[in-house]
Amino acid sequence: MMNLLYRKSMPQLDLHGETSDSARVLVKEFLNDNYKMGLFEIAIVHGIGEGILKKEVHKVLKESRIVEEYGLDNFNSGCTLVKLTRSIDKNEKKLYNKRHNSKGERI
Repeated sequence: MMNLLYRKSMPQLDLHGETSDSARVLVKEFLNDNYKMGLFEIAIVHGIGEGILKKEVHKVLKESRIVEEYGLDNFNSGCTLVKLTRSIDKNEKKLYNKRHNSKGERI
């Protein structure tokens, strides 16, 4: 499990009030932006509620090749902490950059 502590200095994405479709897009963009900036520890705040956003966030994180690990914050179950991979295969990195435009969207 992750050995990260929630920190105020960690980049955060707050998804309160979002639909699962918009959350999916926002999470993908947030992951891509932070990966490109070299920020490898991030927090996604999805809230507790009925768990719909949490399920969608975890689904996106599971599918992403740049996510090394993720898990719920030990002190706040409405927040998921994410650790992005620092190194991916050079060929895979070129392919990744080629597939995504500057906004992190698939081309």
